[in-house]
Amino acid sequence: MEIKNIYVTRPCLPSLEEYTELLRRIWESKTLTNSGPFHQEFERALAEHLGVKYVAIFANGTLALITALQALRITGEVITTPFSFVATTHSIWWNGIKPVFADITGSDYNIDPVRIESAITPKTTAILPVHVYGNPCNVEAIQKIARTYGLRVIYDAAHAFDVRINGDSVLNFGDLSVLSFHATKVFNTVEGGAIVCHDEETKQRIDYLKNFGYDGETTVIAPGINAKMNELQAAYGLLQLKSVRSCIESRKLVAYKYRELLKGVSGIRCLQDIQGVGHNYGHFPILVEKSNYGVSRDALYDFLRQRNIFPRKYFYPLISNFPTYMGLDSAQPSNLPVANEAAKNVLCLPIYPDLDLGTVATISGLIKTFGRKTV
Repeated sequence: MEIKNIYVTRPCLPSLEEYTELLRRIWESKTLTNSGPFHQEFERALAEHLGVKYVAIFANGTLALITALQALRITGEVITTPFSFVATTHSIWWNGIKPVFADITGSDYNIDPVRIESAITPKTTAILPVHVYGNPCNVEAIQKIARTYGLRVIYDAAHAFDVRINGDSVLNFGDLSVLSFHATKVFNTVEGGAIVCHDEETKQRIDYLKNFGYDGETTVIAPGINAKMNELQAAYGLLQLKSVRSCIESRKLVAYKYRELLKGVSGIRCLQDIQGVGHNYGHFPILVEKSNYGVSRDALYDFLRQRNIFPRKYFYPLISNFPTYMGLDSAQPSNLPVANEAAKNVLCLPIYPDLDLGTVATISGLIKTFGRKTV
């Protein structure tokens, strides 16, 4: 089977005809931004779809993370994971806060609650965990720690759109949750993001902060920034909502096919679904254990790329190993053994709604034969 440039992900696109019709309405209204009608409709539709009380939409997820920390007036130190996209830690630093890294678990790659508790100091004011690959953190344990020590919890839920725990949205846990709508995500607005909150007062503060701090036309009540989503993105998002759950179902088929075909490959470990969790299958990470597989993750990565298959070493390097952060005491490899091992071995395979299952079989076959240690 000839393979032509299979990338790790591709967006699920709305109908061009439907989007053209919405663009016509935007042009006729002559309202392109500044919380126009599509912006407001999109926020309401998102809240209903996700099963949450309030959603504030943003131009991108990074601005949403920065604003979330501002909205809760977080200072001092924030405990977070090194196993994430670098925007997680950047948002802490941009607020003049010190990031403190805690190690992850080897089962789901999420921050380890035991390591969170050991990292708390008198300067700690918040925890910023990440639902890695859409797998929910141990939200009960994290909430118990937060109550015990009087800490706020902001979840980086960039991977967790439509993820549910026993039927309840994972976004209902913590003080705030932050979503990303980047084009690589399960749900996208090309670029975009959102903050999910639980009360009207917090929603109002977030809305002030994302629009320069304006209250009305002539009064500025807070040092806000320009983080608003425009009408074109909001309209795009409204169309995406119509098909996102069918796209997730298609992703699920791809994930299950990978698991079925890679099950007998020694040295290749796939993450399994967590009982009681409704996943979104936004990523398909595997762990390549060289001692059993026979070759390294990097060798497999190069092998696949040479055959026009483009997986991603996600997350590698660890945030704590970037020059920007490696000087922090908590960034030392001895403090993060599980995260360092995961970053060395993880590889995300292509997964998207229209990925042909025959191509999945071809990719799996290449992985199986390259290692030459099947059982």
